[in-house]
Amino acid sequence: MNKFMKVANEEAFRGFKSNEGGPFGAVIIKDGAIIAQGHNEVLKTNDPTAHAEVVAIRKASAILGRFELSDCEIYASCEPCPMCLSAIFWSRIKTVHYGCTKQDAAAIGFDDNLIYEFIKDPSSYSEYLKLLPIDREESLKSFSSWLEKADKVGY
Repeated sequence: MNKFMKVANEEAFRGFKSNEGGPFGAVIIKDGAIIAQGHNEVLKTNDPTAHAEVVAIRKASAILGRFELSDCEIYASCEPCPMCLSAIFWSRIKTVHYGCTKQDAAAIGFDDNLIYEFIKDPSSYSEYLKLLPIDREESLKSFSSWLEKADKVGY
C-alpha cells in the first residue's frame, strides 16, 4: 500500500473509532513529506465542514503560513465530496490521490449525489435548497471597493 494512503486510512480509522466523525482521512504532502494530516471531525466539532480534507488543508495552511498549496498533493481515503473538491481547488492543490469512490461512500450512507445534481440544475432541487437573489445593487458596493483597493491580495 502507498505509504501516504496508509496514513490517510489510519486517520480514517482514528476518526470514527474515537467517535469524532465518519470514516474519512486525508494527508497533505509537500516535497515527499507529510505536512499535515486529519480525519473527519464533524461530530467532535459540530462543524459540518470539518471533513478530513478540509481539516488537513487548514492544518497545512497554518503550518506553511499560506493559503496557496500548489506545491502540495493530497491523499484522501475516499474520493472528495463537492465541498472538499472546492477546498482543494481554492487551495490550488493540483493532485488528489484517493482510495474509496463516491459510490463506495454512498453505499455506507454518505451520498453526495444530490449535491452534484443540484450543481447541474439548482431549479430542479428547490425543495432542498432555494437560491434567492436579493439586494444586488447594494451588495455590489463591496465588490467595487475591492477593485479599487490598492493593497489587495488576490487568491
